[in-house]
Amino acid sequence: MINGKRIAVVLPAYNAAMTLEATVRELPDIVDDRILVDDHSRDSTAEVARRLGLTVEVHARNRGYGGNQKSCYRIALARGADVIVMLHADYQYNPLLVTPIATMIAYGVYDLALGSRILGGGALRGGMPRYKYVANRLLTAAQNVVTGAKLSEYHTGFRAFSRELLAALPLEANSDDFVFDNQMLSQAVMVGARIGEISCPTRYFAEASSINFRRSTVYGLGVLGTSLAVAAARLGIYRARIFRFSPNSFAPSPDAIALGHPR
Repeated sequence: MINGKRIAVVLPAYNAAMTLEATVRELPDIVDDRILVDDHSRDSTAEVARRLGLTVEVHARNRGYGGNQKSCYRIALARGADVIVMLHADYQYNPLLVTPIATMIAYGVYDLALGSRILGGGALRGGMPRYKYVANRLLTAAQNVVTGAKLSEYHTGFRAFSRELLAALPLEANSDDFVFDNQMLSQAVMVGARIGEISCPTRYFAEASSINFRRSTVYGLGVLGTSLAVAAARLGIYRARIFRFSPNSFAPSPDAIALGHPR
């Protein structure tokens, strides 16, 4: 726990048997609940997770990265989590940073915290392919213009959420594919969530999951589509299904109110 808040780490996983133990072993003691959703892996991911003492759910069919996260958040909220940290099971992000990123939420300073690979300039040193780095920077710049936010990165797989924010977002309306991450972040911006970032070094290596150039291109086009949908909604031209919610649907946590954050 942190500040009396129950901390859950959710691990969306697919064929992560080789990296899962290293990831879980570095989770800090402040984590109250460790939840893994296995998206119909072809390896022993679920067996390794159970051996490590995680709460495990296995999809009967592959539902995609977004569909996996939907299950993760549903389970975490049902189990009473106050702060939910999403961490990939492939050891690409540093589990030791769960404490600082969860603290940003537990004390009501932010509603959503992102572990940025760009802050600190370590993305390329960590092995990020240059084409992905360039695409990341270009897409992020475009999204900042559209949303009015000033984030260093929209595409990280290391995030922490308040219970209140997760409960307010219409996650089921989002894609089951990789663009889910971007749609979710865009929804958070649209409801006025307070978003913070920390620097997070990343590791690219053979066993870490990484989508190929074709899937990356599809993801990039999906991001551009989401950005256009944000622009249309903000201008009052058209509200896409993922943004059909009341602007007042999100209420701050009691800690945020105590800190005097306006709503």
